[in-house]
Amino acid sequence: MKEYLFFLLFFSITTYSQISGCTDPFSKNYNSNATVNDGSCLYKTISLKPVYSKPINDSIKETSGLISFNHLLWTHNDDHDNTIYGLDTLGKIKKKITLKNITNHDWEEISQDSSHLYIGDFGNNYAGNRTDLKILKIEKKSFLEEIPFIETISFTYSDQVDFSPKKPNTTNFDCEAFIVTKDSIYLFTKQWKLSKTNIYTLANKPGNHIAQLKETLDTNGLVTGAAYLESKKTIALCGYSKKGKPFLYLLYDFKNHDFLSGNKRKINLKLSFHQIEGITTEDGLHYYLTNEALIRKPILNIRQQIHYFDLSQILNSYLHN
Repeated sequence: MKEYLFFLLFFSITTYSQISGCTDPFSKNYNSNATVNDGSCLYKTISLKPVYSKPINDSIKETSGLISFNHLLWTHNDDHDNTIYGLDTLGKIKKKITLKNITNHDWEEISQDSSHLYIGDFGNNYAGNRTDLKILKIEKKSFLEEIPFIETISFTYSDQVDFSPKKPNTTNFDCEAFIVTKDSIYLFTKQWKLSKTNIYTLANKPGNHIAQLKETLDTNGLVTGAAYLESKKTIALCGYSKKGKPFLYLLYDFKNHDFLSGNKRKINLKLSFHQIEGITTEDGLHYYLTNEALIRKPILNIRQQIHYFDLSQILNSYLHN
């Protein structure tokens, strides 16, 4: 009986000593008494300009994904071209590796873990009715040896029941961003109608899978890329609004893989009408982003570029706390 009372008293003290609230002192609603972040932090709207922007070679006009790996930044086109391009930090092509006997239907994103690269062939904006959505899983060692060993992860969305063709850029089953963990893959969709992103999860192994709807995030914009640092619990999504205004959407200080349980902060980028598509980081503070060429003459003539952003003022205190 004494042991039961002691346990009950200990549990009660532990429970009541944990105060939920906003734990970020840089937020508008910081609670200095809070000990547990409940994801309620609110932030002032800020806009960031790149430290620099550099043009990319015309052979990569549709740069659609970006990762940092083996001392280079790797990107790809989103249609037809089955080459992966290794760039330096100024956007110069330093290496090309072709995935032979592989078709690029609509490559929209590239991701990685410690042993594999992943390419998302899941672009679905034309009619919203693709039945061949897939992710290519490529062993890193064989990739660098230019004899890539490739496995295929195929999937469908758990809540898509209508596969009749839709008008271009109207579907909620388009995807241009994903991240990878040891056991799972998380998709961040590009909802054309609602300007939100659905987060789906599926197993990280070859075969046919059903991507299960996990939760929805109202980004008020179209998500096109994701950079994930599991050890630091940070995700940076990139994208642009329907009016062509690019943004970052930061998720950090979350619990396990419940990505919306922590801080959620949107940052506007001072790059008017840039179709931002790729994003990567090594330290969570400094980010490289790429944009596709956007030619709408005589109004728009924006070349494909790589941009370097410093987010130290926003994330330094969190990452070094």
